[in-house]
Amino acid sequence: MKNQEKTQDWANLTKYQTQNSQLQIIIYEEKRIVFMGDSITEIWSTIYPQFFLNKPYINRGISGQTTPQMLVRFRADVVALHPTAVIILAGINDIAGNTGFSSIEMIRDNIFSMVEIAKANQIKVIICSILPAADFSWKPNQEPIEKIKDLNKILINYATENDLIYVDYYSSMVDDKGGLKIEFSNDGVHPNIAGYQIMAPLVEKAIERALMKN
Repeated sequence: MKNQEKTQDWANLTKYQTQNSQLQIIIYEEKRIVFMGDSITEIWSTIYPQFFLNKPYINRGISGQTTPQMLVRFRADVVALHPTAVIILAGINDIAGNTGFSSIEMIRDNIFSMVEIAKANQIKVIICSILPAADFSWKPNQEPIEKIKDLNKILINYATENDLIYVDYYSSMVDDKGGLKIEFSNDGVHPNIAGYQIMAPLVEKAIERALMKN
């Protein structure tokens, strides 16, 4: 029965259920920021925990997730927490095919839907570029390099057209072959501490800009 229940919770809505219930009351003047994403977001708190220390940053990354899963849990793990802003870093696992085939258009639409839900709830949106990757150890031969480039072009254009803040991790982390620089990762996909130390000031600058916007 437990295995059946786990299978049915496709979006892993129960992962943060307890923590979310404890965050319902927001401290006066707190500028809560939710990080929505997959393993790249989730392990940020483990590998570089000092980034989150004494800040109103809430990590809602779940390893392995794709954009449809994030979209399903977006209200529970973002909207219900009443943040000032949300940071969306998503799409690499779709390209890897973690939950089956996803076209660039399907990934785009799921990210755009998360943005629309956030904006409808007066949550400021920060969209992040997908990090570079040459291949996936758990699902090889997906040829992600050009797909990542194409999706990042869509995201930056969408951010520009809709007055959203865009964080370009990609340009600072890509190698000359289109993969993730070896010094920033131990597996070619997930950042190590050096990778997160590149990402941290980029997203902090974006957060500062978001908080200044009306």
